[in-house]
Amino acid sequence: MAVDLSPIDEGLLEQIANIHGMPKGAFNIRKDGQLVQRSSSAHIEISTKTDNPGIDIHIAPGTRGETVFIPVIVTQAGLKDVVYNTFYIGEDCDVTIVAGCGIHNESHEASEHDGIHTFYCGKNSHVRYVEKHYGEGSGTGERILNPVTNVILEEGSHCEMEMVQLRGVSSTVRDTNAELGAGAKLVLTEKLLTHDKQTATSNMKVELKGDDSSVQVISRSVAQDDSVQIFNPLVIGEAACRGHVQCDAIIMGHAKVTAIPGIEAASEDAQLVHEAAIGKIAGDQIIKLMTLGLSEEEAEQEILEDFLN
Repeated sequence: MAVDLSPIDEGLLEQIANIHGMPKGAFNIRKDGQLVQRSSSAHIEISTKTDNPGIDIHIAPGTRGETVFIPVIVTQAGLKDVVYNTFYIGEDCDVTIVAGCGIHNESHEASEHDGIHTFYCGKNSHVRYVEKHYGEGSGTGERILNPVTNVILEEGSHCEMEMVQLRGVSSTVRDTNAELGAGAKLVLTEKLLTHDKQTATSNMKVELKGDDSSVQVISRSVAQDDSVQIFNPLVIGEAACRGHVQCDAIIMGHAKVTAIPGIEAASEDAQLVHEAAIGKIAGDQIIKLMTLGLSEEEAEQEILEDFLN
């Protein structure tokens, strides 16, 4: 082990990756820009990049039922950590990838992590990707996360991506780009909660290049206090394809939410739909839960948790 883990580190890893200690199988754990520990498996090889900070993950064709953990934690004040991770997923795989970043900041200096992830998904492979972002600490320094996710889906491949940010991140700009080949399918779910004066921007560009390709984008967010959110997805249909973009947001306090769902058809056989809804919690929902014995605050929290889940 190159770096020892403190109780704070272990708490962050539990929050973002639901792991206790070192996981089994293939994993790479990074702290403050340094390797903590790494392990490859018989079918999954993790190696250090030679051109940029980060790792290459090669998943052998036919690999099934395995999970790769690549969490990052930041506890060093004033650190800006940038990492490039590239996934090469062979044909006919069925794997889960668990990522995410947790920042603990007790200082007045900003701490930042920018993760640039690129996925090459081989033909007929199924990939489930989970990325959680979390911030904590009593310091006034910002906790900044600016992830970039690039996805290239080959013919017949299927990718499910779940992006979650549910507290403590001062500001984030998320850029997601995807290209889908024939018969490829992408389901992209985003769950976001902002509070205080936090800001969050989510930009997406999905290009449906092959016949029978499809994408479903689902964004669920809660904006509280004086926080600001911008949701800016674009789906481009270049073939006989299907695309659906859905944005649902709950706004509270003096928060602001802007949703700009876009669709662009470059083929007469493209079927694209977008919808967006922003509103407050309905009063009758709170009253109904209060009649069951919950306080107003408890009822509100129950509604928000149900909405995000």
